[in-house]
Amino acid sequence: MRAEVGERSTRSGTAGGNLALATAAFTLTFWAWNLIGPLSRSYSEDLGLTPTQTSILVAFPVLVGSLGRIPVGTLTDRYGGRVMFTAICLLSIVPTLLVGLSANSYPMLLLWGFFLGIAGTSFAVGIPFVNAWYKANRRGFATGVFGAGMGGTALSAFLTPRLVEAMGVLTTHLLMCVALAVMGAVMWSLARNSPEWSPRTEPALPRMREALALRATWQASALYALVFGGFVAFSTYLPTLLTTAYDFAQTDAGMRTAGFAVAAVIARPVGGILSDRIGPVRGCLISFFGTCAFAVVLALHPPAEFPAGLSFVLIALSLGLGTGAVFALVAKLVDPSRVGTVTGLVGAAGGLGGYFPPLLMGVVYQATGAYTLGFVLLAVVALIVALYTTRAFRDVT
Repeated sequence: MRAEVGERSTRSGTAGGNLALATAAFTLTFWAWNLIGPLSRSYSEDLGLTPTQTSILVAFPVLVGSLGRIPVGTLTDRYGGRVMFTAICLLSIVPTLLVGLSANSYPMLLLWGFFLGIAGTSFAVGIPFVNAWYKANRRGFATGVFGAGMGGTALSAFLTPRLVEAMGVLTTHLLMCVALAVMGAVMWSLARNSPEWSPRTEPALPRMREALALRATWQASALYALVFGGFVAFSTYLPTLLTTAYDFAQTDAGMRTAGFAVAAVIARPVGGILSDRIGPVRGCLISFFGTCAFAVVLALHPPAEFPAGLSFVLIALSLGLGTGAVFALVAKLVDPSRVGTVTGLVGAAGGLGGYFPPLLMGVVYQATGAYTLGFVLLAVVALIVALYTTRAFRDVT
């Protein structure tokens, strides 16, 4: 019977159809989550912000988008992905609108940017939602494809500055509000929870304590803080870095940031598929050692187009591979009934990994006039995580 359900149309609920719907919703909400970063130069110039103030503004949505994944993952285990995707899309409309109305006020941008982080919690909905539709040997593929929705940051980096130039800040944000409303309606109408999924109705706190008691939760959190945190940090702060360190125009910086995000997005499903073939641990190690090597190159502040441009693309590919590999590892280590709660915790760690680097980069640049120290720290952390991985997961195939 369950096999028959899996073969029906998207409206009834096929694995591929629901994977496509979840990826689309994830893409759009990630675009909304990253509405502030691509406009950082405009906000900085219009409001007279220091580099540290700008980095705080860019990082603020990441905070709620990170910590909010913990309760959202737990709620997904209870209510399912259909309800939670719909709720996240609709709730994100309010801060999206209010950010658009607050372009002339730094305190209001901080306040509503904080709540814009709600859109970033969709990740903790999608991982358990798509996991439930696939067997264990296909979950690396499924989570990798779903994770490609983080390309919403690429769309934001490329299109948001251009839409603002053409139509203005408020109209751009109003368009995003309409898109979120439509996506919420689509998810409610078409998405279906897997017939393999069943709600966990016990209280949330015991489930969270249960997930926190798992060694795999803490291990995966450390790994994901590096790879997804690195992706988020670059996606949100790279427009600022390129306009300050390499003097690019805001639209040019946005185009290059979009290229970075696209490279990471392409690499994420590759990381999942590669993990299905060679094992998630090897996939993670390729990511970590690659991140270390290319961070060293960028620490030397090479010329903008080459080798800096190439190094940014290669570090994006490395981080993208890692984001796919880590959740292939989670799917191997964690029982499916706990994946939502564990995903929320691991996703929060990943988001927090992306919260602090922009703040650090802003402080480093304001103090030294260069980003060298920030890239050196990234290389050191990547090397430490790689060495830890070789020891902690030596028995995982």
